Amino acid sequence: MSNDETFAAAYREHYWAVSRYVARRLDGRSSDVEEVVAEVFTVAWRRRSDLPPSPLPWLYGVARHCLANAVRGYGRRRRLLDRIGNDESAHGRQVVDSPGSASPGDWVHEALARLSPADQEVLRLTAWEELGVDEVAVALGCGTRAAAMRLHRARRRLRAEIDRMDITVAGGTASPRRDTPKEHGRG
Repeated sequence: MSNDETFAAAYREHYWAVSRYVARRLDGRSSDVEEVVAEVFTVAWRRRSDLPPSPLPWLYGVARHCLANAVRGYGRRRRLLDRIGNDESAHGRQVVDSPGSASPGDWVHEALARLSPADQEVLRLTAWEELGVDEVAVALGCGTRAAAMRLHRARRRLRAEIDRMDITVAGGTASPRRDTPKEHGRG
């Protein structure tokens, strides 16, 4: 199979998986998702001779880099808007959630958000993208042992964050208890 045919097959087979990967990390900003996915496959086209036999983890690695570039670009644009005074708060378009508007699983996302970006990524690759440790290693550009260690440490830190949140279960759903802070390291 030629490099062009290999790329075409990878595109057909993995376009939606890469789109979901990007969308989950951009929280539904659909126009941004399309832009990043297009960049991923542009890079894949330019490097089509480098496509491995199982290209999805490699594509996730490319997507990680494209997302990092996009996030840096969004930050630059946001800072520019702040400097010129064209932010949402200046125009009174602030959105405030009502009490009790949290979804039943939000505490997991809150605990995940407290982790470093590297820990978040290794956990997302295994949970959301359903990659094995060998595939995570390809996506992260590291060895299998390093990927396994990163995953182990990230899971341990996530458990610690969940413990810090003092999750209570009421009516079959779990939610963080905020009324009494939990003291750590005592006892």
